[in-house]
Amino acid sequence: MPTTRNHTITTGRIYNTVIQKERRGDYLGKTVQVIPHITDEIKGAMKKVAKDVDVVLVEIGGTVGDIESQPFLEAIRQFKLEAGQGNAINMHLTYVPYIKAAGELKSKPTQHSVKELRALGIQPEVLLCRADLDIPRSLRDKIALFCSVTPDAVFCCRDAETIYEVPLNLHLEGLDAKVAALLNLADRKPDLTAWHDLLHRIRNPKGTVRIGIVGKYVEFKESYKSLIEALHHAGYGLETEVDLKWIEGEELEHCDPATVLSDCAGILVPGGFGVRGTTGMIKAIQYAREHKVPFFGICLGMQMASVEFARNVAGLEGADSTEFEENPRHRVIFKLRELVDVEELGGTMRLGAYPCVLDEGSQAARAYGSLKISERHRHRYEFNQAEFRGPMEAKGMAFTGLSPDGTFVEIVELPDHPYFLGCQFHPEFKSKPLQPHPLFTAFVKASAEQSLRQ
Repeated sequence: MPTTRNHTITTGRIYNTVIQKERRGDYLGKTVQVIPHITDEIKGAMKKVAKDVDVVLVEIGGTVGDIESQPFLEAIRQFKLEAGQGNAINMHLTYVPYIKAAGELKSKPTQHSVKELRALGIQPEVLLCRADLDIPRSLRDKIALFCSVTPDAVFCCRDAETIYEVPLNLHLEGLDAKVAALLNLADRKPDLTAWHDLLHRIRNPKGTVRIGIVGKYVEFKESYKSLIEALHHAGYGLETEVDLKWIEGEELEHCDPATVLSDCAGILVPGGFGVRGTTGMIKAIQYAREHKVPFFGICLGMQMASVEFARNVAGLEGADSTEFEENPRHRVIFKLRELVDVEELGGTMRLGAYPCVLDEGSQAARAYGSLKISERHRHRYEFNQAEFRGPMEAKGMAFTGLSPDGTFVEIVELPDHPYFLGCQFHPEFKSKPLQPHPLFTAFVKASAEQSLRQ
């Protein structure tokens, strides 16, 4: 089968790149405009990943007509013209609602959505129609007629029990063969053995493990979508169902954490911004450390693990992050600009991929099976190792992952713990259903072993 790469273009990434170029003076004082500067950057991002692959899938989210999506739609209009016939196609995902009172599926939203696209100069070649029920042939033919696509290019994307059924369902619909034909690619029978095996693992777990997630956005679980999927990916690989228990950080501030966490075989503290709920996070981390419950801290979770250890083990009373207190007694966590020079105005965050070197024999090195890794970041506060690494190492914390030049602390661990690891980066962003991230796999495995001991 042709090699593929899935690419999601984000508004923040594109606009941030244009702003950086303007700050450097790349535009020589010219007025920065949506066309051509924004659209050229979008097209450039698409071309940048089109190396060593046959097909790039570029996802543009949102709803046709939203003002936020207009530069991206204009960019793909231009891109298709530049790529030439047979080298680029537009697939439009739309919704065909079922009107219960009428007892039928309605195609009008799809017709209007395609009409809006055509008004922008974009004609979809393929329509993926989301629906609660199977779309009958007669309705598909109607959609094809009024949307100016061939009847064999209208596909039903019916709701499934798990999102990982969708690729197999679309294969049965013939989507892959149609796309290959439109792109002048040889139609071959795909090997879907690994995907069928994944679904078997999802449907037939051999055990269950409960993971407590102590966060500050638990009322809006979509905030943790990548995290949720990464945990489930790890569970699929281990043939274990991951049962998530959502715990508001503020809830733990006024109670004994054991009353909430005692049924959790693993505790995870994810990323976030702001002071709200951090006291509860610290109490959860202390509980995990003292009761030998597997712990995984990501970004803010890693920073709170460092603060908890500094306060309760290293004896650094008043240790805190300058994100929450301007002048704490011990600045264990402080701003990026206090650690390195920041030349660009507004450049206060460490974003994107950065390399990391791991200590041999560490929990992280065993999980990765390598001493050199690269992970994605999104944060503006760092561990203050110049002042606090020594005192905390003396009390047992291990700093097992550093940037190659030793400037940034990327991973902290407790070697005498079944599994206690905090990372400054966001490993969930690189997890895949067929390739779960090694840190999540190691954490879920340790939690499953803990569950057997409980």
